[in-house]
Amino acid sequence: MVIKKEIKWGDRKLSIGTGFLANQATGSVLVKYEDTVVLCTVVADKKPSANTDFFPLTVNYVEKAYAAGKIPGGFIKREGRPSEKETLVSRLIDRPIRPLFHKDFKNETQVICTVLSFDGKNDADIISIIGASAALTLSGIPFLGPIAAARIGCENEKFLLNPLIGRESDLDLVIAGSRDGVLMVESGARELSEAKMVEALKFGHDAFQPVIAMIMELAEEAANNPWKVSEPSKKPASVAKQIKKKFSKSIEEAYEKVGKKARNEALFELFEEITSFFADHDDEANEVDLREAFEEVCSSFMREKILKTKKRIDNRGTADIRDISTYVSVLPMAHGSAVFTRGETQALAVVTLGTAQDEQMVDALSGEYKERFMLHYNFPSFSVGEIGRLAPPGRREIGHGKLAWRAIVPVLPSRENFSYSVRVVSEILSCNGSSSMATVCGSSLALMDAGVPLKNAVAGIAMGLIMEDGKYEILSDILAEEDHLGDMDFKVTGTEKGITALQMDIKISSIAFEILEKALIQAREGRLHILEKMSEGIEKHRPKLNENAPKMSSILIPKDKIREVIGSGGKVIREIIEQTGAKIDIDDNGNVTVTAQNTASMENALAKIREIAFDPVDGAIYVGKVVKIMDFGAFVNFYGARDALVHVSEMSHKRVEKVTDVLAEGDEVKVKFLGYDSRGRAKLTMKLD
Repeated sequence: MVIKKEIKWGDRKLSIGTGFLANQATGSVLVKYEDTVVLCTVVADKKPSANTDFFPLTVNYVEKAYAAGKIPGGFIKREGRPSEKETLVSRLIDRPIRPLFHKDFKNETQVICTVLSFDGKNDADIISIIGASAALTLSGIPFLGPIAAARIGCENEKFLLNPLIGRESDLDLVIAGSRDGVLMVESGARELSEAKMVEALKFGHDAFQPVIAMIMELAEEAANNPWKVSEPSKKPASVAKQIKKKFSKSIEEAYEKVGKKARNEALFELFEEITSFFADHDDEANEVDLREAFEEVCSSFMREKILKTKKRIDNRGTADIRDISTYVSVLPMAHGSAVFTRGETQALAVVTLGTAQDEQMVDALSGEYKERFMLHYNFPSFSVGEIGRLAPPGRREIGHGKLAWRAIVPVLPSRENFSYSVRVVSEILSCNGSSSMATVCGSSLALMDAGVPLKNAVAGIAMGLIMEDGKYEILSDILAEEDHLGDMDFKVTGTEKGITALQMDIKISSIAFEILEKALIQAREGRLHILEKMSEGIEKHRPKLNENAPKMSSILIPKDKIREVIGSGGKVIREIIEQTGAKIDIDDNGNVTVTAQNTASMENALAKIREIAFDPVDGAIYVGKVVKIMDFGAFVNFYGARDALVHVSEMSHKRVEKVTDVLAEGDEVKVKFLGYDSRGRAKLTMKLD
């Protein structure tokens, strides 16, 4: 039976229906917002995964080219590996739903959101989150939803609900949550204040409440019978009690070790000791039970210490920032480089400047476009002291890189003021929490080192949360352990003026606005401290580009001259490139950008383009070459491919009897341009004074 619900949401129709498509899935819905349509399906295994100490959830967002009436590009005309956007939206869907599954549910579960229709105006990411929530709510599996999401923009101080694609805004905020609070935030902003950001979060939370009500109304009519959750093994709880009783002192001593490596080694040795103990005294406890119990005891120790003493495992206070050091110009041949170190987290950021030919071409459902700023984050296994295989970037690398990209974009100069394409690569050399925020700080330093005229320096900080029985502590600059065993990972980036990006994930059912507001204020204090430390490395962008950077200049030529500069089949422009060694880009509006490795090559190419695209200036003096001698004068090539006659009477203030007395073919001579005669022919003179 087909059941459908519909509301008006943000001046557009939103509908969710079930029973029409994909009925063999555990749960499926078709979500439609105007003419953008997404099919969201959920399938869960009936039996829990054996010997698994985590919830095996997979989330995939898939864009089909036919949704926008397109055929995929390339040699193979079908969809292939996920695009960057598909990867990012998959993460966007995963993050708010993952904390809401029953803690004892270990059945393998897959969520797939497939874009079937795209109208070019309404993005499919928000309705994919809504659709995933609805499909899970209808499926009967133990999901503590529903949730919903919204995109919030800000224009002239007013908030916009789900602004259309392409609309300019000071804010691009995606917020997801339940009736009671917020679960996930992803945002880019143009240096927005903390107070304005809190307003936006509240506006977004209120805005999606009708969607939650619609999902619940649909579930009342169409939800499957609830699944029974397998009874959890009582063994881990029993084992945890024994570990806490016998090894509490050893755990405390392990956490007193200074440095992540020393702590990990102590905890590893302690776990080996615990394994041996249980092998002798309780051989029914398997390794999965032991690891689950050991992590529970460690988590309890860390959390209790913070809540009772306000001291963390590295003995910092809750708002303290680790020691920071910054170095710039660390790589001699890079266009800009910096090393940012905060505690045991270290990022090497390297800037490369290029031309329009180096811009990233993006083929999206909304059409092809070029991206001139690229930021790539790499997380090699040695950064955490592990062995791993070298592989293409995964979801983590793409997600962290995009967050740092969002943080930097608001302070970049406009294309009109800075024509270069820019690539930043962040290599994480050591990691103990907040590597994406180290990437933001390192990237800002490296860009200023390269001479890129940033509006302001940008810093980032990761905030954490420990909450038990209504008591909570907000943590600044969290360690890896505090991220893993804590309740929140809230990343905030910005300048002295305001916020440029946010990303928040929580591991509890929701978070109140009171905590969010306090976290943002505490994050601002930490951010200003980090910016002050960064200024010790470099205070602002260098006045000149790095000497290794390519030299670039732009001119605007008349549109009717574009064809002449390019030449038949590109002959003219190829000759200029071969003669000068420069790169030349020309757009349809006549904007010409010339890039070369040295100034002389760039100026030479510009001169040749000007000679083709512009007329000589009246009264200007040029150096020409005699190309032909006649009885009545000489033809001189003086301006690009232009030849003009110097009459014998214009060769000297004295009388010239014969042209050959003064000039010969091949001579270089200075001439003044006198304009054009009545027949449109150029006039030259050698009488310069």
